[in-house]
Amino acid sequence: MNNYSFSMEITDQLGRKFELPEIPKRVVSLVPSQTELLVDLDLEKKLVGITKFCVHPKDLRKRKKVVGGTKSVHLDKIEALHPNLILCNKEENTEEMVLELEKIAPVHVSDISKMEDAFQIIQQYGKILCCENKAEKIIAGVKSKKSLLEKKLSGRKKLKVAYFIWKKPLMVAGTDTFINALLELNGFKNVYTGRYPETNLQELQELKPDLVFLSSEPFPFKEKDKKIFKDTKAKIILVDGEFFSWYGSRLLDAMDYFMHLQDHASISR
Repeated sequence: MNNYSFSMEITDQLGRKFELPEIPKRVVSLVPSQTELLVDLDLEKKLVGITKFCVHPKDLRKRKKVVGGTKSVHLDKIEALHPNLILCNKEENTEEMVLELEKIAPVHVSDISKMEDAFQIIQQYGKILCCENKAEKIIAGVKSKKSLLEKKLSGRKKLKVAYFIWKKPLMVAGTDTFINALLELNGFKNVYTGRYPETNLQELQELKPDLVFLSSEPFPFKEKDKKIFKDTKAKIILVDGEFFSWYGSRLLDAMDYFMHLQDHASISR
Protein backbone atom coordinates (compact mmCIF):
# COMPACT_ATOMS: atom_id res chain seq x y z
CA MET A 1 0.00 0.00 0.00
CA ASN A 2 1.22 3.50 -0.79
CA ASN A 3 2.08 5.86 2.04
CA TYR A 4 -0.20 8.89 2.23
CA SER A 5 0.60 12.13 4.00
CA PHE A 6 -2.08 13.26 6.42
CA SER A 7 -3.42 15.81 7.24
CA MET A 8 -4.79 15.99 3.68
CA GLU A 9 -6.67 18.93 2.20
CA ILE A 10 -9.56 17.75 0.05
CA THR A 11 -11.48 19.71 -2.59
CA ASP A 12 -14.79 18.09 -3.46
CA GLN A 13 -16.74 18.47 -6.73
CA LEU A 14 -18.44 21.64 -5.51
CA GLY A 15 -15.05 23.23 -4.91
CA ARG A 16 -15.49 22.96 -1.13
CA LYS A 17 -12.25 22.48 0.79
CA PHE A 18 -11.87 20.59 4.05
CA GLU A 19 -9.15 18.85 6.05
CA LEU A 20 -8.87 15.15 6.76
CA PRO A 21 -6.63 14.68 9.80
CA GLU A 22 -6.32 10.94 9.19
CA ILE A 23 -7.20 8.25 6.68
CA PRO A 24 -10.97 7.74 7.07
CA LYS A 25 -11.81 4.50 8.85
CA ARG A 26 -15.51 5.12 9.55
CA VAL A 27 -17.49 6.32 6.53
CA VAL A 28 -21.18 7.20 6.20
CA SER A 29 -22.52 7.18 2.63
CA LEU A 30 -25.81 8.94 1.92
CA VAL A 31 -25.81 8.19 -1.81
CA PRO A 32 -26.81 4.71 -3.09
CA SER A 33 -24.52 4.65 -6.13
CA GLN A 34 -21.57 5.83 -4.04
CA THR A 35 -22.31 3.18 -1.42
CA GLU A 36 -22.13 0.50 -4.10
CA LEU A 37 -18.85 1.98 -5.33
CA LEU A 38 -17.30 1.75 -1.87
CA VAL A 39 -18.22 -1.92 -1.61
CA ASP A 40 -16.73 -2.60 -5.05
CA LEU A 41 -13.57 -0.81 -3.93
CA ASP A 42 -13.38 -3.42 -1.13
CA LEU A 43 -14.12 -0.76 1.49
CA GLU A 44 -17.17 -2.34 3.10
CA LYS A 45 -15.37 -2.65 6.44
CA LYS A 46 -14.99 1.14 6.55
CA LEU A 47 -18.66 1.70 5.73
CA VAL A 48 -20.60 2.21 8.97
CA GLY A 49 -23.78 4.01 7.86
CA ILE A 50 -25.99 4.02 4.76
CA THR A 51 -29.48 5.09 3.60
CA LYS A 52 -32.57 2.94 3.19
CA PHE A 53 -32.14 3.37 -0.57
CA CYS A 54 -28.66 1.80 -0.60
CA VAL A 55 -29.99 -1.45 -2.08
CA HIS A 56 -26.77 -2.78 -3.64
CA PRO A 57 -25.42 -5.16 -2.57
CA LYS A 58 -28.93 -6.34 -1.76
CA ASP A 59 -28.13 -7.56 1.77
CA LEU A 60 -25.99 -4.58 2.80
CA ARG A 61 -28.77 -2.94 4.83
CA LYS A 62 -28.78 -6.00 7.10
CA ARG A 63 -25.11 -5.47 7.92
CA LYS A 64 -24.91 -1.68 8.18
CA LYS A 65 -26.70 0.98 10.19
CA VAL A 66 -29.49 2.62 8.18
CA VAL A 67 -29.59 6.31 9.09
CA GLY A 68 -32.56 7.50 7.00
CA GLY A 69 -33.18 8.42 3.38
CA THR A 70 -31.31 10.68 0.99
CA LYS A 71 -33.32 13.84 1.71
CA SER A 72 -33.80 13.30 5.43
CA VAL A 73 -31.52 11.54 7.90
CA HIS A 74 -31.37 10.93 11.63
CA LEU A 75 -28.48 13.13 12.68
CA ASP A 76 -28.31 11.47 16.10
CA LYS A 77 -27.84 8.05 14.51
CA ILE A 78 -25.04 9.38 12.30
CA GLU A 79 -23.32 11.10 15.21
CA ALA A 80 -23.49 7.89 17.25
CA LEU A 81 -21.51 6.10 14.52
CA HIS A 82 -18.55 8.47 15.06
CA PRO A 83 -17.77 8.85 11.35
CA ASN A 84 -14.65 10.62 10.16
CA LEU A 85 -16.01 11.08 6.62
CA ILE A 86 -19.54 11.56 5.27
CA LEU A 87 -20.27 11.22 1.55
CA CYS A 88 -23.06 13.27 -0.03
CA ASN A 89 -24.22 14.35 -3.49
CA LYS A 90 -25.52 17.73 -4.67
CA GLU A 91 -28.63 16.25 -6.30
CA GLU A 92 -29.38 13.41 -3.90
CA ASN A 93 -28.95 15.34 -0.64
CA THR A 94 -29.93 18.82 0.51
CA GLU A 95 -27.74 21.81 1.32
CA GLU A 96 -29.35 22.06 4.73
CA MET A 97 -28.44 18.45 5.43
CA VAL A 98 -24.81 19.03 4.47
CA LEU A 99 -24.56 22.04 6.80
CA GLU A 100 -25.80 19.96 9.74
CA LEU A 101 -23.59 16.99 8.86
CA GLU A 102 -20.50 19.21 8.79
CA LYS A 103 -20.98 19.66 12.54
CA ILE A 104 -20.41 15.92 12.92
CA ALA A 105 -17.59 15.11 10.47
CA PRO A 106 -15.95 16.26 7.21
CA VAL A 107 -18.46 16.06 4.33
CA HIS A 108 -17.49 15.35 0.72
CA VAL A 109 -20.13 16.38 -1.84
CA SER A 110 -20.11 14.95 -5.36
CA ASP A 111 -21.69 16.65 -8.37
CA ILE A 112 -22.15 14.32 -11.34
CA SER A 113 -23.45 15.56 -14.67
CA LYS A 114 -21.14 13.86 -17.17
CA MET A 115 -18.91 10.81 -17.51
CA GLU A 116 -15.78 12.79 -16.64
CA ASP A 117 -17.36 13.69 -13.28
CA ALA A 118 -18.05 10.01 -12.59
CA PHE A 119 -14.44 9.10 -13.33
CA GLN A 120 -13.24 11.95 -11.12
CA ILE A 121 -15.29 10.83 -8.13
CA ILE A 122 -13.90 7.29 -8.40
CA GLN A 123 -10.38 8.73 -8.50
CA GLN A 124 -11.05 11.00 -5.52
CA TYR A 125 -12.39 8.14 -3.41
CA GLY A 126 -9.39 6.08 -4.42
CA LYS A 127 -7.03 8.77 -3.19
CA ILE A 128 -8.89 9.66 -0.01
CA LEU A 129 -9.46 6.04 1.03
CA CYS A 130 -6.10 4.71 -0.12
CA CYS A 131 -7.25 2.34 -2.86
CA GLU A 132 -6.07 4.15 -5.97
CA ASN A 133 -5.14 1.02 -7.89
CA LYS A 134 -8.61 -0.49 -7.44
CA ALA A 135 -10.20 2.81 -8.44
CA GLU A 136 -8.14 3.02 -11.62
CA LYS A 137 -9.03 -0.58 -12.47
CA ILE A 138 -12.74 0.26 -12.33
CA ILE A 139 -12.23 3.36 -14.48
CA ALA A 140 -10.20 1.40 -17.04
CA GLY A 141 -12.92 -1.26 -17.20
CA VAL A 142 -15.64 1.30 -17.82
CA LYS A 143 -13.60 3.08 -20.50
CA SER A 144 -12.88 -0.20 -22.27
CA LYS A 145 -16.56 -1.15 -22.41
CA LYS A 146 -17.49 2.40 -23.37
CA SER A 147 -15.20 2.14 -26.39
CA LEU A 148 -16.94 -1.06 -27.49
CA LEU A 149 -20.32 0.67 -27.23
CA GLU A 150 -19.11 3.64 -29.25
CA LYS A 151 -17.77 1.30 -31.90
CA LYS A 152 -21.16 -0.44 -32.08
CA LEU A 153 -22.86 2.93 -32.58
CA SER A 154 -20.53 4.11 -35.32
CA GLY A 155 -22.55 5.26 -38.32
CA ARG A 156 -25.95 4.74 -36.71
CA LYS A 157 -28.73 7.28 -37.04
CA LYS A 158 -29.28 9.37 -33.90
CA LEU A 159 -32.78 8.68 -32.57
CA LYS A 160 -34.79 11.24 -30.60
CA VAL A 161 -35.85 10.10 -27.13
CA ALA A 162 -38.04 11.16 -24.19
CA TYR A 163 -36.95 9.69 -20.85
CA PHE A 164 -39.79 9.54 -18.29
CA ILE A 165 -39.02 9.41 -14.56
CA TRP A 166 -42.44 10.15 -13.00
CA LYS A 167 -46.08 9.37 -13.73
CA LYS A 168 -48.27 11.88 -11.85
CA PRO A 169 -47.36 14.46 -12.95
CA LEU A 170 -45.53 13.27 -16.04
CA MET A 171 -41.89 14.25 -15.63
CA VAL A 172 -38.83 13.63 -17.78
CA ALA A 173 -35.08 13.90 -17.46
CA GLY A 174 -33.89 16.87 -19.48
CA THR A 175 -30.54 17.76 -21.01
CA ASP A 176 -28.93 19.09 -17.81
CA THR A 177 -28.66 15.69 -16.11
CA PHE A 178 -26.34 12.70 -15.84
CA ILE A 179 -29.14 10.65 -17.40
CA ASN A 180 -28.82 12.83 -20.49
CA ALA A 181 -25.07 12.24 -20.59
CA LEU A 182 -25.74 8.51 -20.81
CA LEU A 183 -28.47 9.03 -23.41
CA GLU A 184 -25.93 10.95 -25.50
CA LEU A 185 -23.38 8.19 -24.97
CA ASN A 186 -25.96 5.85 -26.50
CA GLY A 187 -26.37 8.09 -29.52
CA PHE A 188 -29.81 9.37 -28.49
CA LYS A 189 -30.97 12.98 -28.71
CA ASN A 190 -33.08 14.17 -25.78
CA VAL A 191 -36.17 16.08 -26.92
CA TYR A 192 -36.51 17.82 -23.53
CA THR A 193 -34.23 20.54 -22.12
CA GLY A 194 -33.61 21.68 -18.55
CA ARG A 195 -33.32 19.27 -15.64
CA TYR A 196 -36.56 17.48 -14.74
CA PRO A 197 -39.41 19.32 -16.47
CA GLU A 198 -43.07 18.39 -16.21
CA THR A 199 -44.73 17.59 -19.52
CA ASN A 200 -47.96 16.27 -21.02
CA LEU A 201 -49.02 13.97 -23.82
CA GLN A 202 -49.78 16.82 -26.21
CA GLU A 203 -46.30 18.29 -25.80
CA LEU A 204 -44.80 14.83 -26.20
CA GLN A 205 -46.59 14.33 -29.51
CA GLU A 206 -45.45 17.74 -30.73
CA LEU A 207 -41.82 16.90 -29.97
CA LYS A 208 -42.12 13.68 -32.02
CA PRO A 209 -39.59 11.41 -30.30
CA ASP A 210 -38.64 8.16 -31.96
CA LEU A 211 -38.41 6.45 -28.57
CA VAL A 212 -40.13 6.84 -25.21
CA PHE A 213 -38.17 5.37 -22.31
CA LEU A 214 -40.09 4.57 -19.12
CA SER A 215 -37.62 4.31 -16.25
CA SER A 216 -37.78 1.86 -13.35
CA GLU A 217 -36.87 4.69 -10.95
CA PRO A 218 -37.66 6.93 -9.20
CA PHE A 219 -41.18 6.01 -10.34
CA PRO A 220 -41.32 2.28 -11.12
CA PHE A 221 -42.98 2.27 -14.53
CA LYS A 222 -44.45 -1.12 -15.48
CA GLU A 223 -45.66 -2.78 -18.67
CA LYS A 224 -49.22 -1.59 -17.97
CA ASP A 225 -48.04 2.05 -18.05
CA LYS A 226 -47.25 1.81 -21.73
CA LYS A 227 -50.95 2.33 -22.49
CA ILE A 228 -50.63 5.95 -21.31
CA PHE A 229 -48.54 6.62 -24.41
CA LYS A 230 -50.55 4.46 -26.83
CA ASP A 231 -51.41 7.42 -29.08
CA THR A 232 -47.82 8.43 -29.67
CA LYS A 233 -46.00 7.12 -32.71
CA ALA A 234 -42.86 6.52 -30.65
CA LYS A 235 -41.62 3.10 -29.69
CA ILE A 236 -42.12 2.63 -25.93
CA ILE A 237 -39.45 0.79 -23.95
CA LEU A 238 -39.15 0.03 -20.24
CA VAL A 239 -35.58 0.77 -19.13
CA ASP A 240 -33.58 0.09 -15.99
CA GLY A 241 -33.16 3.47 -14.30
CA GLU A 242 -30.16 2.37 -12.25
CA PHE A 243 -28.11 1.96 -15.40
CA PHE A 244 -29.01 5.47 -16.55
CA SER A 245 -28.60 7.32 -13.27
CA TRP A 246 -26.16 5.43 -11.04
CA TYR A 247 -22.50 6.27 -11.49
CA GLY A 248 -19.41 4.68 -10.00
CA SER A 249 -18.90 0.95 -10.45
CA ARG A 250 -22.50 0.52 -11.70
CA LEU A 251 -21.22 1.92 -15.01
CA LEU A 252 -19.42 -1.39 -15.66
CA ASP A 253 -22.71 -3.27 -15.92
CA ALA A 254 -24.41 -0.27 -17.53
CA MET A 255 -22.22 -0.52 -20.62
CA ASP A 256 -23.26 -4.15 -21.10
CA TYR A 257 -26.90 -3.17 -20.61
CA PHE A 258 -26.61 -0.41 -23.20
CA MET A 259 -25.22 -2.84 -25.77
CA HIS A 260 -28.39 -4.94 -25.47
CA LEU A 261 -30.64 -1.88 -25.31
CA GLN A 262 -29.25 -0.69 -28.63
CA ASP A 263 -30.46 -3.88 -30.29
CA HIS A 264 -33.91 -3.49 -28.74
CA ALA A 265 -34.20 0.20 -29.62
CA SER A 266 -33.19 -0.30 -33.25
CA ILE A 267 -35.63 -3.06 -34.20
CA SER A 268 -38.59 -2.10 -36.38
CA ARG A 269 -41.84 -1.13 -34.68
